[in-house]
Amino acid sequence: MFHGRFAAGGSTITQQTAKNIFLSRDKKVSRKIQELILSMWLENRFTKNQILDLYMNRISLVGGHRGIDAAATNLFGHGARELTLAESAQIAAMLKAPTLYSPLKNPERNILRAKVILKEMERQGYISEKEMQLAFQNLKPAPENPDKNIYRYWTDFVRDEIESRIGSIDKDLYVYTTIDTGLQKRVAASVRAGIGEYEGAAVAVSRDGAILAMVGGDDYQTSQFNRATALRQPGSAFKPVVYLVALENGMTPDAYVNDSPFSIGDYNPKNYDERYYGGITLATAFAKSVNSVPLKLTKEYGIDSVLNMAARLGVGANLKREYSTVLGASEMSLLDLTTIYAVIWNDGNSVHPYSITKITDAYGNFIYARNPSETITILQPQTVEYMQDLLHEVVTHGTGKRANAENVLGGKTGTSNDNRDAWFVGATPEFVMGIWVGRDDNTPMSSKVTGGTIPATIFHEIVK
Repeated sequence: MFHGRFAAGGSTITQQTAKNIFLSRDKKVSRKIQELILSMWLENRFTKNQILDLYMNRISLVGGHRGIDAAATNLFGHGARELTLAESAQIAAMLKAPTLYSPLKNPERNILRAKVILKEMERQGYISEKEMQLAFQNLKPAPENPDKNIYRYWTDFVRDEIESRIGSIDKDLYVYTTIDTGLQKRVAASVRAGIGEYEGAAVAVSRDGAILAMVGGDDYQTSQFNRATALRQPGSAFKPVVYLVALENGMTPDAYVNDSPFSIGDYNPKNYDERYYGGITLATAFAKSVNSVPLKLTKEYGIDSVLNMAARLGVGANLKREYSTVLGASEMSLLDLTTIYAVIWNDGNSVHPYSITKITDAYGNFIYARNPSETITILQPQTVEYMQDLLHEVVTHGTGKRANAENVLGGKTGTSNDNRDAWFVGATPEFVMGIWVGRDDNTPMSSKVTGGTIPATIFHEIVK
């Protein structure tokens, strides 16, 4: 009022707490009045320590994460209880302007302000001069934390799942999820280390569909686009759907088929490297991922049988009724593709991926609890056994050899047209995991990048 304009002003801790919990950040007189009223209510209801506790658990300092503990973990790799005096001063330095005084983004400004705080602490008698000087020596830029933001694609996914379960979120909730933090860290590190110049994604699910890990990219700060749920062409990774139809109709892995150039109408895709093997077994055709055999099988059993099989497996919604679909030209997400294989490794029983086990309010009252539906038998035991044999052959003698490691049960590679997408989906006794590598703009990768190279190698590193 003195300045006659919206000037920069100071707020007490109580006022900032009221603003963080209840109000928007708009610079309006009405909001400031609301802030004042709420501050008086807080002061009358809570002690100063309780208000400070609320403030320190609500303040947003690092990339949308709330609270001092989250800031400590993201900046220094450990919780608030383990903060040193220097680190504490560096976090306190951020309160005025989190980005401007960030020890990660603006370390010099952060350190200068932290020194001001430490000097004031010494002047007021909270620390000795010796402690201050020692803290000065320990002030340094925050290290790059390789684990920072590895859960952000996951939490975005879960938030959407929450809203689909209970509608809009208008209060504090405790959400219990299926994530395996150890596996998530391992997957994120392997994807980051293995993708080179490309983008990558990974999803791991248990036999019953619990999503154990989800990596939607290598850098959430750069791009929030979740590649684990994006639609892309699965290429040959879709072929198990066709082979399941053949196995269900009485063929066996030892049955002989002819790999030779084949066309349906004007659709005449060639084998990778244009190599043909002539008379081979169904198992060899699958392991070498030839293109002619699944097309011939589709011609024999009908494209509708393939689409119906995909629907039974839970991935038929967006598939085109075209022969190119047989070779993976219809788009689907990595999560959907991984679900196909999860059914195979779940002894042919239905799999419905899920991320949330229960949701409660702040007082522990149940708002949502997962009620598993009864599984449905999708595939008969003999079909499952044969399919698992085919997938095992891929990692022992076929295109997925680079994925093989102890406890790898089997898997399948996939590469879309012009090497735009490369996939590997494989299984261990603990999980079924899909890996995708490509470019966001859908431009071709190097001709050397196939499902059997980078994705299979990443899978191998995770399992190893």
